[in-house]
Amino acid sequence: MLPTLTGEPPLKGEWNYEVKYDGFRGILKVDKSKKISLKSRNNKNLLPYFPEIEEYINELIGESSFTLPIVLDGEIVVLRSPSSSEFFELQIRGRMKNKQKISESASLRPVKFLAFDLIQSGNDLWFSQPYTKRKRELKKLCSSLEIPLKPDPSNPGVLQMVPYFTDWKRVWSEVTDEEGEGVVAKLSDSKWEEGKRSNSWLKIKNWKKCLCFITSVDVSNDYFHIGVFDHDIVKQIGLFHFGISSNDKKTLKEIIKKNHSRKEGSHYFIEPAICVEVHYLNWYEHTLREPHFHQFMFSSNPEDCTMDQFLQKEASLPQNVEITHPDKPLWEAPPITKLDYIRYLRRISVVMLPFLRNRPLTCIRFPHGLFGESFYQKNVPDYAPDFVETHVQDGIEYIICNELESLMWLGNQLALEFHIPFQKADQQDVNEIVFDLDPPGRQQFSLAVKAALIMKELFEGMHLQSFVKTSGNKGLQVYIPLPSGYSWKDTGLFTEFIAHYLVSNYPDDFTIERMKKNRKGRLYVDYIQHGEGKTIIAPYSLRGNDKALVAAPLWWHEVKEELTPEQFTMEEVLSRFKRLGCPFSQFDRVKDDQPFQEVISFLKGNK
Repeated sequence: MLPTLTGEPPLKGEWNYEVKYDGFRGILKVDKSKKISLKSRNNKNLLPYFPEIEEYINELIGESSFTLPIVLDGEIVVLRSPSSSEFFELQIRGRMKNKQKISESASLRPVKFLAFDLIQSGNDLWFSQPYTKRKRELKKLCSSLEIPLKPDPSNPGVLQMVPYFTDWKRVWSEVTDEEGEGVVAKLSDSKWEEGKRSNSWLKIKNWKKCLCFITSVDVSNDYFHIGVFDHDIVKQIGLFHFGISSNDKKTLKEIIKKNHSRKEGSHYFIEPAICVEVHYLNWYEHTLREPHFHQFMFSSNPEDCTMDQFLQKEASLPQNVEITHPDKPLWEAPPITKLDYIRYLRRISVVMLPFLRNRPLTCIRFPHGLFGESFYQKNVPDYAPDFVETHVQDGIEYIICNELESLMWLGNQLALEFHIPFQKADQQDVNEIVFDLDPPGRQQFSLAVKAALIMKELFEGMHLQSFVKTSGNKGLQVYIPLPSGYSWKDTGLFTEFIAHYLVSNYPDDFTIERMKKNRKGRLYVDYIQHGEGKTIIAPYSLRGNDKALVAAPLWWHEVKEELTPEQFTMEEVLSRFKRLGCPFSQFDRVKDDQPFQEVISFLKGNK
C-alpha cells in the first residue's frame, strides 16, 4: 500500500500520524516452516544485503514461542535518531555484493527493520481490519516478543515498531528537529490495500527550500540545472524536472532557448537571471535529492542567490533563532566561519543534546573567534530569549540546554566550548565517573592511548563497561556510566584507587602530580577533576584551540598507537557520525547493569 504525497497535513477527521523514515520499503514474512523472506516493492529479495535482519529473526524464533506465519510491512533503515535515518549509508549497503563486506558492515552498523503494519499473524489476516486495530495487534505482538515499541538507535534490537500519534504538532516538531524525512497520516478506519496508492494514507515531506537561479536546460529530457553564486563564481547545486506545470515548462524552455549564452548539444545555457524556489529532501555530494520546482521568484535578484544563504537554509535552523554575521571568520587555519560552526552544531545536535540535557551549563564564548579574547559564562545573560531554560544552583542561574533552539542560540552567541558537570540539575547522586588523561602535549598522545587501554582492561575485569573520547585537545577521557545511588565519597574512593594503580604499576609513564613542572614528561591522571562542582568538556563540543578540534566519542577498537587528536575536526566527526553512528549510543542503556556496588564494597572492605 502506498501513500499519496500532499503539501498540507490533514488535521480534520480521524487521522493518525507516523514518522516517515527514509529507507527501503519491505514486506517481512516468516512462514510456518520458519523460513524468512524480505521482499522490496518490486519483489527483490533483500535478505542477502541485510543478513542481520535474518539473524535477529532466527534468534527471536529460537527464544520465543509465537504463532506463525507472520507478515509485517515496514522500512529498512540506518537509524540516525528516533525520528530520522541515513538514507545514503543505506544505499551503500544496498549496493554491496561482497558477502564479507556485507557481513562486516552488518556487524559494524546494523540496520533496523521498522515495522509499521501487521498483515498476518497465525491464521489471522489483518489487512481488511481498520488501521487502529492493526496497530493495536502489532503492539501486542511486539510486546509479547519484547520488541522495542518505538525506534531507538541505541537499542540493539534489529526489529523495532513504529508507533502512531494523534497530535500532529508533536510528531512534526520531532521530525523537523531531527531532520527526518516527513510524516505519514493514516485514517483510523483505513484498510491495508496491496499495491494501491490511497488517499487514506497521505505523506507530508519535510522539504528543505532553496533560492537559486536557472543555469541551463537539457531539452532532450527537460531537466533544468540550477545554481547559486559562491562569491563571483556560479556553483551548480543540482537540477529539477518535477513540480513545474507543462505550460510553465514549455514557456521556460522557450525563454532559455531564445536568450541562451551558449549551446552544447541539447544543452542550452543562460546567464543568471531567472530565480526560482526549489524544494528538496537533502543535499548530498553537492547535488539535491528529490528536487521539486515550487515557484518562480520574480521579486528576487540573482545576486540574492548565494551559497551562504543556500547553506543557511539547508541547515534547517529553527525559525525563532536568528543567525547574525554568518560569514564571520572564527579560525584562519583551518578556515572556519560562523556559519560552518552553526551547521556543525545543527547536524550533530541529535547526539550532542542528550549529553547536555538537564545539566547546568558552563560555556566558553569566543565573540571574535580565535582572533580575540574568550570568556567563561555561567550565568544566563539578561538578553537570553524566553525559550532558554535555566536552573538556579549555588546562587548562579545556569543555562539548561535541552532543546535545539537553545543550542542554536548559544552557537550564534559563539559559545564554542560546552562544559557540563557530572550530575544533572537537582540530582544528588553521581551520573558517571570520568578520568581525564592529560599527557604533556599532543606529541605524547600515545601515553593517553596506553593509559586508556590499561584502564579498559582493568574495568573489564570488574565487569564495568567504559567509554572513551578525545578531550579535543591533547588527551583522552574515559567514562564509566553509573547506576543511581552513588555519592561523591563512593566515586572518589574508586577514582583514587584507579589512579594509584596506574602510577604504582607504571611509574615511568603516569603521575598524579598536580604541578606540571614536577611531572617530568609523564601523563597526568587527573582523578581530582571528577568531583562535586567540577565540569568536563561535553561530547561533540568544539575546543577553542588552534586546530578547531572536537571532543569526539570513539569506539574502543579505534584506540591504538596511530590514533591522533588532530584527526577529529568538525568535518571528520560529522562524517564519522554519518558512517558509524554514535560510539556513546549505549551510554544510558548500560547504567543499571553496571556491578559498581561489588567494586565499592570491595574497596570499602579493603580500605
